[in-house]
Amino acid sequence: MLDKLVNVEKRFEEVNALLCTGEIASDIEQYTKLMKEIKQLTPVVEKYREYKNAEKAFEEAKELLEGGDLDKEFREMVHQEFRESGEKMEKCREELKILLLPKDPNDERNVIVEIRGGAGGEESALFAYDLFRMYSMYAESKGFKIEVMNLNETELGGIKEISFMINGEGAFSRFKFESGVHRVQRVPETESGGRIHTSTVTVAVLPEAQEVEFELDPADLVFEVYRASGAGGQKVNKTSSAVRVIHVPTNTVVECQVERSQYQNKDRAIELLRSRLYNEECRKQQEAIDGERRSQVGTGDRSERIRTYNYPQGRVTDHRIGLTLYKLESILNGDLDEIIDALIAADTAKKLEAGQE
Repeated sequence: MLDKLVNVEKRFEEVNALLCTGEIASDIEQYTKLMKEIKQLTPVVEKYREYKNAEKAFEEAKELLEGGDLDKEFREMVHQEFRESGEKMEKCREELKILLLPKDPNDERNVIVEIRGGAGGEESALFAYDLFRMYSMYAESKGFKIEVMNLNETELGGIKEISFMINGEGAFSRFKFESGVHRVQRVPETESGGRIHTSTVTVAVLPEAQEVEFELDPADLVFEVYRASGAGGQKVNKTSSAVRVIHVPTNTVVECQVERSQYQNKDRAIELLRSRLYNEECRKQQEAIDGERRSQVGTGDRSERIRTYNYPQGRVTDHRIGLTLYKLESILNGDLDEIIDALIAADTAKKLEAGQE
């Protein structure tokens, strides 16, 4: 590990030197690329230098203690420095192990979230709305911005399906474990007998794909226009502004009807299609690289039941890591950090364990 850190620090200094040259400063694309690299290297180098300072103090204290010619008071001070610097070195080593783990290349991207009602009819659609509200409030607390790309509502205010973009640095890293089946257990407002119903909602989380990363061949696309649907009244468009795009080779279909302009809806639909296809391509590549079974945290495949929201008990349980919190109301109001941090910690621990095998 230490040899690797020497090379990381060397690269950090090289990049810093390059950024100071006039040639790089005038090349926006190269400058942006190097700034991104320096941002990734900085926390590793800072922690490594912290480790080296602790190591230096440790060796100096050790040398003094081995010298033997110290009075009692000074020996106690040196021994304390020896112990504390040794503890600091060990702490830095553990932190460096985590910092050196391979980074998910998608972590800093914007994210597209798709929510669809599953089993449970109207109750499922109502809970899909609750999840959208929960994610919206959480995104707002993080300073992210939300843009709705497609929305299909029900008469009672539920959501059959919704696709929305979350814009912000690191958005994917905070939302990527939300993909899967979310189960709700509660008494519906329409249930006169007070019986608890179980419904499900599926959530898919996609990193936003850039145009340069996944090119779409126009010959593979079929476009259809239609009138936007909705809950009725003024929400329904009078013109055919909604757009449906079909990617013929994969039979992937996306729709967009939230914008008033057909051209805007078309752009949105293509953006969503590109991200779906990019995500599928990444999944295939990952499966080709390693055929190992999914980890406990997993990638959040939509066939997996990942979380249960139990209203009578006021609890939320994430089944992947066995975490149960009795703060349902707070979580549905966007207080997701405790769950997300626990999922990230479990994923990190799994990666560290795999690296030691």
